[in-house]
Amino acid sequence: MRRIVGVLLSLLALCMLAACVERPDPEPATFSTEPPPWAAPRDAISHIWAAGLPELPLDSDADPFILEIVVTVDDEYVPLAPFIGIDRLRAVQAPVHTHDDSGDVWLEGQGNREATLGDFFTLWGVRFDEGCLGNACADLVVTADGREVQDPASLVLRGNNLIEVSARS
Repeated sequence: MRRIVGVLLSLLALCMLAACVERPDPEPATFSTEPPPWAAPRDAISHIWAAGLPELPLDSDADPFILEIVVTVDDEYVPLAPFIGIDRLRAVQAPVHTHDDSGDVWLEGQGNREATLGDFFTLWGVRFDEGCLGNACADLVVTADGREVQDPASLVLRGNNLIEVSARS
């Protein structure tokens, strides 16, 4: 019995010591100019900061809204990466994020009504500017519920059910 108690106390001390270790500073936000597929950034906090969105606890689920974003490059479907906008290491999320690669994008918590398509690609770490999506810089077209969008980066996500983004390299 003493041996078991000793082992348990040692494990408890080890766990407490591990909890005191600081997390590394996040890497700066970078944006892929490569062809897809694109993974979600490991240090999502840097991308949350780059998008200017609030850092929310992982359980922030107030005022939920779900929409679908479909991305194609050169007529090939590009799945959304799991955990876009979620920093699991720091237990924070952006008000716009994904949980899996289904194409569902979740809007939850403070700031979710203002989040834009530009914010979403910033969180994903994919270049989305000057007519480019990653490495694809020709024929960028964005539609929201079937209507073509003239200023895609400024498109507010809330209130749209389906956003389609296509480009050619």
